[in-house]
Amino acid sequence: MAGPMTKHRVAYLHDPEVGQYYYGPSHPMKPHRMQLAHQLILGYELQNKMMMYKPHKASDKEMKEFHTEEYIDFLLRITPDNMHEMADRMKQHNVGFVGQYDCPVFDGIFPFCQIFTGGSLDGAHRLIDGSADIAINWSGGLHHAKSDEASGFCYINDIVLAILELLRFYPRVLYVDIDVHHGDGVEEAFVNTDRVMTVSFHKYDGNFFPQTGDVTEIGEGAGRYCSVNVPLNDGIDDNSYEQMFKPVMREILGTYDPKAIVLQCGADSLAGDRLGVFNLSVEAHGKCVSFLKSFNLPMLVLGGGGYVIRNVARCWAHETALLTETDVPNDLPWTEYWHYFAPSYQLHADLRPKDWLYGENLNTKERLDEVRIQTLQNIKKLQGAPSVQMHDLPPISLVDMDSDEDELTDDQRRVRDMERRIEHPNEYFDAEKFQVNDLTTPARLAGNTTHSPASIKRSREWGGSE
Repeated sequence: MAGPMTKHRVAYLHDPEVGQYYYGPSHPMKPHRMQLAHQLILGYELQNKMMMYKPHKASDKEMKEFHTEEYIDFLLRITPDNMHEMADRMKQHNVGFVGQYDCPVFDGIFPFCQIFTGGSLDGAHRLIDGSADIAINWSGGLHHAKSDEASGFCYINDIVLAILELLRFYPRVLYVDIDVHHGDGVEEAFVNTDRVMTVSFHKYDGNFFPQTGDVTEIGEGAGRYCSVNVPLNDGIDDNSYEQMFKPVMREILGTYDPKAIVLQCGADSLAGDRLGVFNLSVEAHGKCVSFLKSFNLPMLVLGGGGYVIRNVARCWAHETALLTETDVPNDLPWTEYWHYFAPSYQLHADLRPKDWLYGENLNTKERLDEVRIQTLQNIKKLQGAPSVQMHDLPPISLVDMDSDEDELTDDQRRVRDMERRIEHPNEYFDAEKFQVNDLTTPARLAGNTTHSPASIKRSREWGGSE
């Protein structure tokens, strides 16, 4: 049952540089969407309702908490200039040439990963140290990356790394994924443990990327019944989605008893997405966020997919308003990207293009009932929350930041290092000085505009306009 309404302290992690990276011509993933979303957030003056932080850039050592040393060293070295010399390793790690692979080698690939990963790690630390109840990093949420390879536009799995940090403090973490694609990378990372429950609502037919996420995939070993998959068909609408989401999440929260939530808010589940097949409105997408927020648990909120950037911006600005409990007008505030939102210039607009192919809801009541019943039955088999023996972290107030290295335990040293990183003086944004138009225009790299994605199968061709 959701708790009483509580005013939450919200930390917002953002680095203006993140929107300046470029996957290449005609690639659906456009980091530039972060600039659109961030400027709408500033235009609605939501920065006045949050603690604004510029995250640290994650180190290769931090990334190796999940990813293999060989893979991280490869990402550190690879550039568009030397990729021909590393062809074998590129194939091994599922990256390739722009226009030929879902995960291309582009200029600044490793610094880009450092930024969004640092945001998710710092968000987790804000929850752990108690300075925030909710932490937002819209640049994070790259849920497909595996320990030793890139996948589905994702190179580093910032979600797994953030959850690993949370597990140092919280006995059980709930991961929820509302991207149109199955959160396979996160599920795979924690498939054998009961300390993380992964829940994914996504399109599944055996062919749609990443070809996983059937309702029968429930976890393995100690993690049996801790992987929850809710497979959906094309065209699911607001009412049908809500009728699946709320009963499943209510049962999970009551049975599993998580102590923290990580929510991946992929916006490719919105109607009209270039790679999506659902019919969700911005309002319905946001209801999922509000529902989980109502349980008053520490929550890390991340981005994810989303390939019509004006709609991604609408979605994440709306959800930032919900998380800060701020009513914002439907008329969008003026920003330098005003023209992107024509012709409606509204937050809650009709997202579907005229040639939208997925207007029909192919999720029959009988099929949804079948999936919901099977999912709920699997959850009930948990028979209560797993019991975990935890070693408490030393309270931060008891860690002397100036102590000699030899006098600190490993846990005390980690808490000290975490605090030094979070409290770095360059990380705080002065909301009054941080202007709407202070971001630079994203770089555009020249290159071949053709594409033939070969590394994975997609549900349909990359296409459509922004």
